Amino acid sequence: QVQLVESGGGLVQAGGSLRLSCAASERTFGNYVMGWFRQAPGKERELVAWISSRGASTYYADSVKGRVTISRDNAKNTVYLQMNSLGPEDTAVYYCVADPQYHDRRWPYWGQGTQVTVSS
Repeated sequence: QVQLVESGGGLVQAGGSLRLSCAASERTFGNYVMGWFRQAPGKERELVAWISSRGASTYYADSVKGRVTISRDNAKNTVYLQMNSLGPEDTAVYYCVADPQYHDRRWPYWGQGTQVTVSS
């Protein structure tokens, strides 16, 4: 069972930046695809970004492309989400996710979430 613990959320003004971190308990962290989802009140959950096990491949939702960077440090069992030029539309709970499969990803492991609030 992979345990994921997010940190780094908080309140930021529009135009600001935040870096979210997610620490994983799994010793084989380097074998997992890692990602971030977000969910705003009254909206569907959205896959924001993912990164392959060694970082060679990444994906970004159109809504964040160019403003967000996902990265990972396998030596520290940690994945990061650097978010810049934040706007009120980025306000959401952000969840770290993990999947041992690269293909047919279903994200079976989720963290508890961290709140990001962007004030206008």
